[in-house]
Amino acid sequence: MKKVLFVCVENSNRSQMAQAFAQIHGGSDVEAYSAGSRPSGKVNPKAIESMKELGYDLSVHTSKSLDDIPNVEYDFVATMGCGDECPFVRAKIREDWEIPDPKHLEPDQFREVRNLIEQKVKDMLARVVGAPAT
Repeated sequence: MKKVLFVCVENSNRSQMAQAFAQIHGGSDVEAYSAGSRPSGKVNPKAIESMKELGYDLSVHTSKSLDDIPNVEYDFVATMGCGDECPFVRAKIREDWEIPDPKHLEPDQFREVRNLIEQKVKDMLARVVGAPAT
């Protein structure tokens, strides 16, 4: 089982959706986590609604800090927009995904960011886990 981690600043939008897509598309081959460099303490209602449109209940997720996740070497870590605020996390593969923060976007633009995250997660799973990118 591959351990993957997605990190953004607030752990309320991008990293939460990425974790959800890794769970959806990676299935039992993936143990997915998300965390924030400065977690907001809540998952954005827009992210919850956006994922609900796809049949995923993001409301069961919680906003976490890096202190709240296992201190292990991850098979893959993606940082999303936290730049220098993203602390070092041990990883075999590390990528910075330049994904805009959708926090203040209108629903259609938010969906575009959500869909971009889903595609990036699928591509990563194909490379790291060997899961087909559909």
